[in-house]
Formats: sequence, C-alpha cells, structure tokens
Amino acid sequence: MNTQRPKLNAERMARLVEISRVLNATTNLDHLLSRIISEAADLTNAEAASILLLDPKTQQLHFKASSNEVPPELANMAVSLDSSIAGAILTENKPMYIQDVSKDSRWNQNVDNTIAFRTRSILGVPMHNVAQQPVGVLEALNKKGGGDFSVQDFETLSILADIAGVAVEQARLFNELQQANAELNELDQLKTDFIAIASHELRTPLSVILGYVSFLRDEAGPEMTAQFDNVLQAAVHLRALIQDMLNLRYVDAGTAALARKKVDLVSLVQEMNLERDETAVAKNQTVHVTLPDQELLVLVDQDMMEVIIGNLLNNAVKFSPKGGRIEIKVQRQGREAWFRIKDNGVGIPEDQLERIFKRFYQVESPLRRQHEGMGLGLSIAKELVELHGGRVWAEISNRQGSEFIIALRLELPPTGLL
Repeated sequence: MNTQRPKLNAERMARLVEISRVLNATTNLDHLLSRIISEAADLTNAEAASILLLDPKTQQLHFKASSNEVPPELANMAVSLDSSIAGAILTENKPMYIQDVSKDSRWNQNVDNTIAFRTRSILGVPMHNVAQQPVGVLEALNKKGGGDFSVQDFETLSILADIAGVAVEQARLFNELQQANAELNELDQLKTDFIAIASHELRTPLSVILGYVSFLRDEAGPEMTAQFDNVLQAAVHLRALIQDMLNLRYVDAGTAALARKKVDLVSLVQEMNLERDETAVAKNQTVHVTLPDQELLVLVDQDMMEVIIGNLLNNAVKFSPKGGRIEIKVQRQGREAWFRIKDNGVGIPEDQLERIFKRFYQVESPLRRQHEGMGLGLSIAKELVELHGGRVWAEISNRQGSEFIIALRLELPPTGLL
C-alpha cells in the first residue's frame, strides 16, 4: 500500500496539471463548468459534483453546474450565505466535510427533490479568483460505495477548485474584454448622439422661454395666463436638466463630498412623501410605498440618498404610462437594506440592463425618442450608490416594466463574543 500511494499521488498531480492546461485554454463558461464538475466527480470517486457561483450583485450563491442536469428552477434558486452549507464554506473561506447532511440544519432538502438525487455527504471547498477571494463553491457528493472521502480527496478537490476559480475568472474577463471591444466601436456614435440630445434638450426650452417672454412683453393680453403656463412648463423642464448636471458634482467630487451619518432608510423614504410626487400626480399615476415596521440604519449622506431615490422615481414616472402604477418597497435582506422600485412601463431589453447606467446612454434613438432627458439620472444614481459602498442594478419584471434595486450595508450593533 505504501508503494502504491506515491504512484497514485503522481498520477493525480499529472492529471491536475493536464486539467489546468485544458481549463485555462477554455473561454466558454458553460463548457468550462461542465468539465470541472466531471473532473471533480471522477478524481474524488464521487457519485456527483456541483458548482455554485457567487452573484456579486445580490451576494447570493446560485447553482451553475451539476453532474445532474440543472433545471431552470434550481438555476434560479438563490442559496443564502447565512443558512446553507455552501454559504458557510464561502463565508468562512475553508473546506468542510459534512458526513451526514440529514443531521445538519443548514442542509436544504429542496435541492435533492428538485434534481431527484439523494445527498448523504458533502465534501465542499471554496473556489478562489486570482486575488484569492472566494467566488464560489465546488462540492463532491457521496463517496461511491458508501465510504468516506479521504484526505487525498480533500487535497485534490482543493487544488481543482483553485484551478477552476482562476479559469472561471479568466473566462469572465475574456467575455468582458470582448464586450468592451464591442462597446469601443459604439463610442463615436454615442458622442454624436449626446451632442444631438444636449442640443435638442437645451435649445428647445430656452427657445420657448425667450420666445414667450418676448411675446408677453409686447403683446400682453387676456391670454396671459396660458402663456405663463407655457413658460412655467419650459422652466421646469430646463430646471430638471440643469439639476442633473449639478448632481454630477457629487459624483466627480468622490467620497470627499460625502457627509455620512446614520440614517433610518425607512424614515427617509417616509419623509420624502413619494406617493405625492408632482410629476406622477400630473400623469395620474399611483405610487404605492411599502415600509417595514422596524428601522433600517445605514451610513449615508442623506442629501445624496434623496438624489438617488429621486432619480430612480423620476425614471419610473417617465417610462410608465399615464394612469400607471409604481411600487416602492424597503426591506431588510440579510445584512443589507434594499430599496426596490418597480414600474409597469415599457421595460428594458435584457441586453441593455447594464448599459442604461452609463452616462448619456439612451435606449431609444436620439432622433426618434419619445421620452425627454439627457440620460444622466440612472448613471448619477449608480455612481452615488457606489460611493457609499452599495450596489444598484435593474431587473426585468415578471410583468410589464422593470425593477431597480439598491442594496446598502446595514449598521448593525456589534455581536458579543462567546
């Protein structure tokens, strides 16, 4: 037995070297994940293997590959970091061997039911990127023959997980590079579009204001009220455009401009009285706000948070039809406070969900636009949220419209050490 073990180790190491070469040459993420779980199950003599990757937006794990085919309901199932075995492996950043999952309160039986598989034991290790940050979990399930996983299995799976983590990161970077190259080709057109938008948005209201002021000065008469109404509408429009430009100073000033203090996000939203937003009322829209009973303390600049929420509400109002409904919800999500705003407007194409947060970006053509604005509101909101160390993203609603979500870290009281 002692004479065979060095040979077995050498064989495994040679196999891992070959796997590393193949994985680092693969840029298709799906093919890459499939190869990793196949090798993981084979090398550890396990009945099955699976990979869960961390979603950087929601800070939740999702199944991305399994020896069993991953059904859509499992792929969409969020795995909490706080109450799951995989979550514990990731957050504690260390391998774990659960010999009997039925005795572990963190085990979710729904996973087995979904894939028609019976898990008895799990050997799980964290996957790391180049910066040695945990980005996912690689699991081997059930040693074949009913035995226990060995120390050698643990070493093999750990090495494979690190190889896989770097390869996954490389595949993602490759895909992002391809996208960046494609976006570079759009920059010239975006610049042209911006000039067209800025020219239209600034020239038109100014022309209206100057024209009617001149007319009222020379031709004051019974129709004065109507003329002043037109002037007021143009002035309001111009004010909104100028306000967007002014809000950029917050972003450009960076964290130096932040005046942070502990703020109850629930009270802040309540005091903003979003249900009575003037623009929404003018469009006969209903703004429904749902707030939790408990306070959610976040460390933020209150003025900037009002700008962020105001920009997201203005966006929802702008793209929702007359008589539409806008739903706002504040909730606790783990160690974070989430602000959600959902509209029933025209929606956002899936391939535009990231681009809409770029400065001056417009989904509509500048020559055929139905909605006014310079494309600054969402970009300002995103950049201000990120200055606070938070996250913001857009999702396609199950119904018509879209939903925007802000995630901010909660200021929680320190927990006592036992």
